Amino acid sequence: MSNILHKIKAYLYDNVLTKDNPNDFTARTISERSLNVKRICQSAVSRGGADISAASMEHATELFLQEMAYQLCDGYSINTGYFTASTTIRGVFDSPSEKFNKDKHSIIFQFNQGEKLRAEIPNIGVDILGLAEASSVILQVTDVKSGSVNDLLTPGKNLKIVGSKIKIMGDDPMRGVYFVNTATQSRTLVEAFDIVVNNPSELIVVIPALPAGSYILEVLTQYTEGSLLKQTRTASLDKLLTVE
Repeated sequence: MSNILHKIKAYLYDNVLTKDNPNDFTARTISERSLNVKRICQSAVSRGGADISAASMEHATELFLQEMAYQLCDGYSINTGYFTASTTIRGVFDSPSEKFNKDKHSIIFQFNQGEKLRAEIPNIGVDILGLAEASSVILQVTDVKSGSVNDLLTPGKNLKIVGSKIKIMGDDPMRGVYFVNTATQSRTLVEAFDIVVNNPSELIVVIPALPAGSYILEVLTQYTEGSLLKQTRTASLDKLLTVE
């Protein structure tokens, strides 16, 4: 009897991270939508039969998360069973007496799956929907200063963007790399001279002077193999990036 209780869907993309093998692919899951604390608590009541109200659960969850963040900031590690979390220092110290320097070093919070979440993996079925449509895609970004992947942004420093068909080309004045603020929807364009590397599978850009907040990364280009598209297409990273 099958133990599959859940189902996720994915498309295959050319695996640009393994340049020595042109015939392998990577799967990218299709995110149905992003759920916040409120929506999860509502589902816990309507679907899961939770014995308290969604509002009470949301309030308790927010209190828990606030306290968890406080304890992480004091150097404690966290193990909820579903995930573990810890505080990590990034950057090189050149001598035993060197002090922490915010211009050279950074602090990040690292989260990993826990035993209870890992136990759910055998219950998940995967539908591979075949090769994705031949369009631009952003697979991964790395904040070079902090080493953070798909998470933090350091304004004024480099961001490495890995994907497929993301080279900035064409005559559309809207082409380029954009950071879209999720709160204000304001769009900040990376200046052309701040695009350090411009290849089909890799861009390196200097991150603009963005204010603190959450951002969506977009790449607009007319590039395709062999010619230019008549219309600009957009590739978006499916993770939110944060300026602290």
